[in-house]
Amino acid sequence: MGSDTASVVIIGAGQAGLAAARAARALGLDPLVLEASGEAGGSWRHYYDSLTLFSPASRSALPGAPFPGDPDGYPTRDEVVAYLADYAGRLDADVRTGRRVERVAADGRCLRVAAAGGAEVAAPLVVAASGGFGRPYRPPLPGLDAFPGTVLHSSEYRRPEPFAGKRIVIAGGGNSAVQIGAELAGVADVTLATRHPLRFVPQRIAGRDVHVWLRRTGLDTAGWARPLLTGGKGTPVMDTGTYRAAIATGNPDRRPMFTRLDGDQVVWDDGTREHVDVVLLATGYRPGVDYLAGLGALDDGGLPRHRGGVSTTHPGLGYVGLEWQRSFASATLRGVGADARHVLARLLARTRG
Repeated sequence: MGSDTASVVIIGAGQAGLAAARAARALGLDPLVLEASGEAGGSWRHYYDSLTLFSPASRSALPGAPFPGDPDGYPTRDEVVAYLADYAGRLDADVRTGRRVERVAADGRCLRVAAAGGAEVAAPLVVAASGGFGRPYRPPLPGLDAFPGTVLHSSEYRRPEPFAGKRIVIAGGGNSAVQIGAELAGVADVTLATRHPLRFVPQRIAGRDVHVWLRRTGLDTAGWARPLLTGGKGTPVMDTGTYRAAIATGNPDRRPMFTRLDGDQVVWDDGTREHVDVVLLATGYRPGVDYLAGLGALDDGGLPRHRGGVSTTHPGLGYVGLEWQRSFASATLRGVGADARHVLARLLARTRG
C-alpha cells in the first residue's frame, strides 16, 4: 500500500465494513477497505459450529443482496460466511486483506491510517467498522485467575465433543450462552450462572418472526425500549420453545451467579461448593477499536465517543457495527446497512460543509 490517499478508508471487511463500502459507493466515493485477516467476512468464520441466526433470512441481508434460501428459515454460520464472501466478491470496492490497522492519527484536514508493515493511507473520511465483537470481554470474576481448570470465552467454543463428561459452568444468560449450554448438555453437566433469571422471548408471534414486529412497531429504534430489549432484569433470549424446554429438564440448569471460584471449586450464593472442570464466559464483547486510542476518539473505558455512529471528536470519523449505535439491530446483518447510509451521508456533509 505504501503511502497513499483515498476518499474514504473503511477499517474492517465484516458485515459492517461491507455495508459501509456499498453506502460509500452510492455517495460517489471510492472506498478502500482494510481487513486484518486473510479474507473478508469478519468474525463469522470463528463462531461455534452450530450457530444459527436469531433472525430469519428475509431479515438478515445486507443492502442490494437478498439472503438466499428459505426467507423464513434461520441461516447457519456457514451460510452467513458464504453469503458475506459472495457479497465481498461482488462489491465494487478495493478490499485489501491482511492489512491490520495499528493506529489512526490526525493529519490536518485528513486522518492518516497506519497498517502493520509501515503502510499508510490518508483520507478525509474514516469509518471504523471493525465491529462491536472484536474484543471478547472477560470480567474479573473472583478467583478466576487462579482457577486450575479450563477457562474459555464463548468466542473460543466450537463444538461439544471435547467437553464430554465435564462439569461446566457458563457465566452469562444471553442467546449464545443458552444455545451453547443446551448443546453442551448433550455430553456434559451444565449450569448457566446469571445475575438475573433467564428471560425468554417468543421467536415467533402470530406466525411472524419477532424481528418483523420490532421493526413494524418501531421498537427497533425507540430509545426508551433499550432496557426492555437488551437489559433490565435479564437479557432476552429468542426461543421457539426449545431452550425453555431444555432448561426445564434440569440440564442445563440455571442458578444465581456464583460468588467466587476457590481453587477448582465454585462457591454458589447459598454457600455450597462443588468441583468444576470448565468455566465458559458467555460475557459478550467490546468494540475492537484500540487503533483509535491515540486519536483521542475514545472515552476512558475505551469506547467510541459518538452520536448515532458519527464521532463527536473528529468530523471525518464514523462508526458502523456498534451495539445499539442507532437501533436494536445496529450490530446485526439487518441493521448495518441503514446505519452505514446514515453515517456516510453525515460524514460527507460535515467534511464538505
